[in-house]
Amino acid sequence: MDAAINTQNYRQYLARFQSLIALFVLCVLISFLSDKFLTVTNAWNVMRQISVNICISVGMTLVVLTAGIDLSVGSILALCGAVTAGLLRNGIELQSSNLYIGFTVLGACVAGIIVGSALGWFNGWAITRFKVPPFVATLAMLTIARGLTMLWTKGFPITGLDHKFAFLGTGWFLGIPLPVWISGIVVISAIIITKKTRLGRYIYAIGGNENAARLSGININYIKIAVYTIAGALAAVGGLIITSRLDAAQPNAGTGYELDSIAAVVIGGTSLSGGRGSILGTVLGAVIIGVLNNGLVLLNVSPFWQQVVKGLVILAAVIIDKANSKNE
Repeated sequence: MDAAINTQNYRQYLARFQSLIALFVLCVLISFLSDKFLTVTNAWNVMRQISVNICISVGMTLVVLTAGIDLSVGSILALCGAVTAGLLRNGIELQSSNLYIGFTVLGACVAGIIVGSALGWFNGWAITRFKVPPFVATLAMLTIARGLTMLWTKGFPITGLDHKFAFLGTGWFLGIPLPVWISGIVVISAIIITKKTRLGRYIYAIGGNENAARLSGININYIKIAVYTIAGALAAVGGLIITSRLDAAQPNAGTGYELDSIAAVVIGGTSLSGGRGSILGTVLGAVIIGVLNNGLVLLNVSPFWQQVVKGLVILAAVIIDKANSKNE
């Protein structure tokens, strides 16, 4: 009896720290294979790269906690970055009224986030109003947003942006890259929402048992629309960072980011069935994905093999999650 209890406690201990153990092993392995990994320059490079995925993955976590999924975050990222760049570069010209509206950096950034929020809201509305499965609704939005990006940019990058805007993705504050500060603010805000607010409690309740949550008086539709709106807004924030870093809005930006964000969420311990997971776990998952991507690049691994490796990592994480669920 005591042996069975000790075995169960050991499994729970491993399940709690499995992501941290995986990160440690990964860092040790890559450091042996590449002498460029454990350098200050590379560390800051990894932090800047994962900042975008952290912003997206935090929104994805809120969605997955409600037992949903959002496949449109990469396309929303691209569209919002393109909208922001276009407004900064060209403004809005109304020839019929002989009117030109210019945008400051702040105004263009706010407009981009509003667009992301609106697209996220539309995802939530379609899912709740028409009972469309989240996979289908967000897959449709993936195509819609990518098409709108191509229409807005006409298939060409938007370049020559304001140097003040470039500071958003390349600047430093108190010795730390600004994207790291932005992602940190996003993470802290999300932790407060999930741990200290009614919205956070309702998100977990819906993911745990939607029927019970509905019977207890929770407005299911309102909460779902809220989390998809937040996910769209955070995808827009990621788009602003990428566009600022590149000093250009690329029409194909954000391709594959939905894969990285889902990987971060799953590796971080959030159950795809909803109701179980944490923001800090997702941050750790994003760090693991960032370190893995960086290590594969340093080792000159083919980009095609990188996709294979990430797919296998996601599959392994899901299998482990299912195994842990059975043992609970």
